[in-house]
Amino acid sequence: MTERPPSELDDRELLAAHCAGDPDAFGELFRRHRDRMWAVALRTTRDPELAADAVQDGFISAFRRADSFRGDAQVTTWLHRIIVNACLDRLRRIKPTSELPEYDLADRHDAHSSTVIRLDVQEALAKIPEGQRLALTLVDMQGLPVVEAAAVLGVAEGTIKSRCARGRTALAELLRDKHGDGYVGGTS
Repeated sequence: MTERPPSELDDRELLAAHCAGDPDAFGELFRRHRDRMWAVALRTTRDPELAADAVQDGFISAFRRADSFRGDAQVTTWLHRIIVNACLDRLRRIKPTSELPEYDLADRHDAHSSTVIRLDVQEALAKIPEGQRLALTLVDMQGLPVVEAAAVLGVAEGTIKSRCARGRTALAELLRDKHGDGYVGGTS
């Protein structure tokens, strides 16, 4: 359907080509963005199986509803919103789960410090309100601009800014409570 191969098209062109019937266009979009969407889903659900299901649901939904893309945001923002909504749908369907499993403090001495920090941050993220966790995941962990995170979550930019600020404060307090003021991953 297109004169150039899908790998040479930008995201908007790929989505348009998909809507026009190009059988390879959506596959290229998937290849470009699956890892980033997986990371968003994993941080949102905190469960690899739920994340995998949500990514699958989200991409199937995007495939089927590609003609609903209005073009007033980037394609990646549109995909983020679909994936986050798929995650939230999956999470609503299950009973509340327990937090991340505790790990033996003695084992921490043998683990690489960045892994320990990552686990501690994941555990702390699980304890903050969903809105703050989603805002921090999109802005701080995925690097989305505030305006895009606002579009993904369907809230005002100011809401994203305040959720991020409150979330960062809550995370810092949780990490300080766990490790004291000398925590290597905390603020000084």
